[in-house]
Amino acid sequence: MRQGSGSHTAIRIRAVGLCLVLAHLLFVGWLTLRPLDVPWMTASNFEPLAGIRADLSLGPVEAARRIGEGLLLLAPLGVLLPMAGGRLSVSPWASLARTVAAGSLISLGIELAQTGVPGQVVDVDSLLLNTSGVALAHLLVVPMGRARLRRRSLQRTETLPRPSEEAAQGSTPTIPRVGIAP
Repeated sequence: MRQGSGSHTAIRIRAVGLCLVLAHLLFVGWLTLRPLDVPWMTASNFEPLAGIRADLSLGPVEAARRIGEGLLLLAPLGVLLPMAGGRLSVSPWASLARTVAAGSLISLGIELAQTGVPGQVVDVDSLLLNTSGVALAHLLVVPMGRARLRRRSLQRTETLPRPSEEAAQGSTPTIPRVGIAP
């Protein structure tokens, strides 16, 4: 019974995580892959940090807005991807590496898909900012969240009554005697 309740919790966490990942990716796809009607477009940026330097030259408020948008776009995936995995006992570094790799691949997929969308341009700095946002969100939330869930799971198993030896094995089954038919 103790193992069952823990696995039900993991299944619930995994199901909620998968639904939230799907919902977030649908929102991000709608936001980033819709055609824009703009009078002019900037050229694609393939030079790392050039777009961030350009943003910083616009002033602190506009730079913070643009850089913040890049960091926050995929940041929820830093929490939702490990949640969709549903594991509580995993190496923090392996979890971070898997999550950042998945976040960077999703960001790369979005950037590549934008090449065919009118009004959208490819920017390598978006890839860097999106991946950094995923990593920051993961580092800020996931280790503490997993520790809290492990603590709660441990407390739940400690409060369950310990089964006695007889109850664990069950009673000895008896077979009723049946007479032989004539």
